[in-house]
Amino acid sequence: MSIRQSARDNREVKTLRLAVDPARLESPESREAIARAAGILRKGGLVALPTETVYGLGANALDAAAVARIFAAKQRPAWDPIIVHIAGAVADNAMLSALVTSIPDAVHKLMQAFWPGPLTLLLPRSTAVPDAVTAGRPLVGIRMPAHPVAFELIRLAGVPVAAPSANVFGHISPTTAAHVLEDLDGRIDAVLDGGSTQHGVESTVLDPNQTPMVIYRPGAITAEQIRAVAGPVEAFHATPSTQDESREALPSPGVGLRHYAPRARLVLIEAPLADLAVRLAEEADRRVSERIGMMLPTEVSAAAIVRRHPDAIVFPWGHWTARDELAQNLYAGLRTLDAQECAVIVCPLPPAEGLGAAIRDRLRKAAR
Repeated sequence: MSIRQSARDNREVKTLRLAVDPARLESPESREAIARAAGILRKGGLVALPTETVYGLGANALDAAAVARIFAAKQRPAWDPIIVHIAGAVADNAMLSALVTSIPDAVHKLMQAFWPGPLTLLLPRSTAVPDAVTAGRPLVGIRMPAHPVAFELIRLAGVPVAAPSANVFGHISPTTAAHVLEDLDGRIDAVLDGGSTQHGVESTVLDPNQTPMVIYRPGAITAEQIRAVAGPVEAFHATPSTQDESREALPSPGVGLRHYAPRARLVLIEAPLADLAVRLAEEADRRVSERIGMMLPTEVSAAAIVRRHPDAIVFPWGHWTARDELAQNLYAGLRTLDAQECAVIVCPLPPAEGLGAAIRDRLRKAAR
């Protein structure tokens, strides 16, 4: 099936919304929803599924035609590789064995520590993995999701599931089924609605095949956690070739220059918490002719800003020191302000420690 044919087919799909309760997977309703979604995957269809990070757009990773439908539905360029999700036992995993040719020693420690969970490992791919999954690169990104719905869907489908975020390429990632449908309704076969996701930012992507190991995309598993388990690790730094959006295959999922972006222009403010109220108000003062949205930490009072700019739209982002809270609410906040037709969204940048590194990564890519 060609990409053009896939795109035409996706536009003609009636997207099913299948409700599932993550806390009651054994209920008849949940079992029926997951079984229906698993059947769609086995037949080469597309299913959006909740994970502990964001909603992913899933297809049978071993079916090249199904993978092509992901790229068509998302309008994703072929040079951007996607992650494969597996289920089952962490040790002696049959799905993993079919996807890779070797597993470095450090990887066993990482899998035992962080799987199931939000850590993607780049490993040498087998010939069973279609070129489209890795953009022709020799490494395939693999992770085992901890979300009970995602795990059970993959287990029941019996196939590894390729699943980038379930949104139009470059747009804000989805953390609810409603967000998925905003972007992809009519272009995919189904969405499993399991409620809001937990972490709110995508998985950490790690290359463990070199020393030091390289984090290509920061996420909920931090560099400090990885270092404690498996040794030296450093962050990936883009070169001019990885910043050229016209180009050859990226080295990893998640390193594209512009990603996670709202329609509004995103303006970032970096300042200590004590100075944020003043800095945000000053930024709003410079934009009196534009409809302004603000991602506002709980500790910063909105009153002074709203008094000076009564038309400003404020999203209560969460506590500044609770990085997990900020991460969980990040994409929902950007989507909420976009829905209010803000022309500009002003957002403070948290410090880079721990999960703050992942939040900063997403915001900087969204603001480019």
